[in-house]
Amino acid sequence: MSTVSFATELEQILKGDNVLLDLPASKLVEKSLMREEGTLTATGALSVSTGTYTGRSPKDKYIVMEDSIKDKIDWGDVNQPIEKEVFTNLYHKVINYLGNREELFVSRAFAGADPNYRLSIQVINEFAWHNLFAGQLFIRPTEEELKTHNTDFSVIYAPNFKADPAVDGTRSETFIMVSFEERIVLIGGTEYAGEMKKSIFSVMNFLLPEQDVLSMHCSANAGKEGDVALFFGLSGTGKTTLSADPNRHLLGDDEHGWSNNGVFNIEGGCYAKCINLSAEKEPEIWNAIRFGSVLENVVLDDKTAVPDYDDTTLTENTRVAYSLDAIPNSLIPSVAGHPNTIIFLTADAFGVLPPISKLTKEQAMYHFLSGYTSKLAGTERGITSPEATFSTCFGAPFLPLPARRYAEMLGEKITQHDSQVFLVNTGWSGGPYGVGKRMNLPYTRAMIQAALQGELNSAETIVDDIFGLHVPVHCPGVPDEVLQPKQTWDNPEEYDAKAKELAGQFKENFKKFDAPDEIRNAGPLV
Repeated sequence: MSTVSFATELEQILKGDNVLLDLPASKLVEKSLMREEGTLTATGALSVSTGTYTGRSPKDKYIVMEDSIKDKIDWGDVNQPIEKEVFTNLYHKVINYLGNREELFVSRAFAGADPNYRLSIQVINEFAWHNLFAGQLFIRPTEEELKTHNTDFSVIYAPNFKADPAVDGTRSETFIMVSFEERIVLIGGTEYAGEMKKSIFSVMNFLLPEQDVLSMHCSANAGKEGDVALFFGLSGTGKTTLSADPNRHLLGDDEHGWSNNGVFNIEGGCYAKCINLSAEKEPEIWNAIRFGSVLENVVLDDKTAVPDYDDTTLTENTRVAYSLDAIPNSLIPSVAGHPNTIIFLTADAFGVLPPISKLTKEQAMYHFLSGYTSKLAGTERGITSPEATFSTCFGAPFLPLPARRYAEMLGEKITQHDSQVFLVNTGWSGGPYGVGKRMNLPYTRAMIQAALQGELNSAETIVDDIFGLHVPVHCPGVPDEVLQPKQTWDNPEEYDAKAKELAGQFKENFKKFDAPDEIRNAGPLV
């Protein structure tokens, strides 16, 4: 085994003649096309296929077991430990592999728009399009900032290097490993670019709370008067769609920190789902798909190169990566004040949760810890009917620390800044998936608008007798009967049965949390 330090070995390959440093997007697109990594669409975006892996590989993600962090990590199925020796051996192999590539793409960037909590990173890629992706998703330094850029964390990504589980000690050919002591993210065996983005998010979810900053899996925007809103939610609940509001300034669509100064975006771009994308429903995202942006696994017309966003031949997880400045009303730098309004988004396929309800602080912490949404039939093998899924803090796969740490920080900040919290169901109404209909998007937008403008803060509410939620009686722009989910069902008894079924799943899931009684009792009433 080499006795050369990790940093020295990395520094050596970065001095190679094959290294292309900080190429602009235009050059990276050019390189991608020359290397036949992708093709241009009719709008000028680069379209690529990620091959076998069209999503993250959570079972192949590890944190290196190191003395300085081993007592802080919430070890388990999400945060899987890997021995330092396994990481070290793979690191040497990957470095040797990359050093022998004809071209190596390296870019310097930041994670964290607030300079007080900024992480300086460098991204080292085998593929040009991966480096383009990183340039869209992370914050690009100015020429002046590059003069003083000192790397805090390195992302080393070799998709064509495949591990041998029998030799390398991995579960499969794929590996995503984070070493906090060596300050390295090591990725191989998968072409899915989202692994870079989410690995750095996981790193920030460890580092920021240590600085008394709450890291959050949420989108955020700000009104013209400076009021700030956060949108929490799992994939498919509408974070990106609902935060891209033409009347508000977008901070970001996925990852933020909340410090004593206010909210800041961790990223410099957006990574939006493209499934069923349309110019009418999501014009901001539609118009952002242009030269410099990266489309993943979207089927193109052979003759016109026009994307077909309804085609799921390759995957339902079609994506686009684009820079934040592709959104006309984005706020750059993405730093704002403390949130006035916090919205938890859930796509309830059982059709029983109210379309909007106001939460007490205790209910907010309960639903934050629960992180509920639902998986739909057909989205995964073996799922034949809607299934409840709970992702702690709306981001369990990316949280290295115990969940209670994040929830307590959120509760403290809600109290300190008197933030108003709402639970919004963007899922089904009038019956479960297959019977009812997806919540009308204009209604959802109207409810969120009312929440943001403070019109629901003192509105008359009814307490839901199953979930204990405070449901507004009236909301501008929304029919009253839509607000009460039971009234939208043809058979009230069927509603009660389905609602009690979901309430039971909430309670069963919450058993795993060591939470005070006032939070535990803020859940469903039955």
